[in-house]
Amino acid sequence: MAEATAVIGYGTTFAFGDGATPEVFTALAEVTDITPPSDSVDIIETTHMGSPNRTKEFTGGLNDPGECSFDIHFLPGVGDDALIQAKRNTGLKANYQITYPNDTTWTFAGILTGYAPTVPVNDRMTATVTFKVTSSYVAVAD
Repeated sequence: MAEATAVIGYGTTFAFGDGATPEVFTALAEVTDITPPSDSVDIIETTHMGSPNRTKEFTGGLNDPGECSFDIHFLPGVGDDALIQAKRNTGLKANYQITYPNDTTWTFAGILTGYAPTVPVNDRMTATVTFKVTSSYVAVAD
């Protein structure tokens, strides 16, 4: 039996691009969970009056790169909060990058669509940041 090759996500980073050429990515400090872009494919019905066996027919449509999100420690008004607020306030598409523990990177363009802080009475403050991915991600193995 083959030995397992699974690894934990510890050491993964989420970074914001600065838009310069060459682009420099700045990793956020206290990210706790990342949900990478999740592709889906639209399904187009192609059924016609003579479809075999009275069965619906389908074909693949366009890819939808989905959303990406991450959770972070929420520290209002300082550090990463200021960077996230600046991106949110522009409403513009920008580049983002996830770097995994094996140094593989996924870089994608997206628009920040959600910033949802949670402020509990007796636990750490956190926020979920969500992006609509606007293009396919580019994966580069190092």
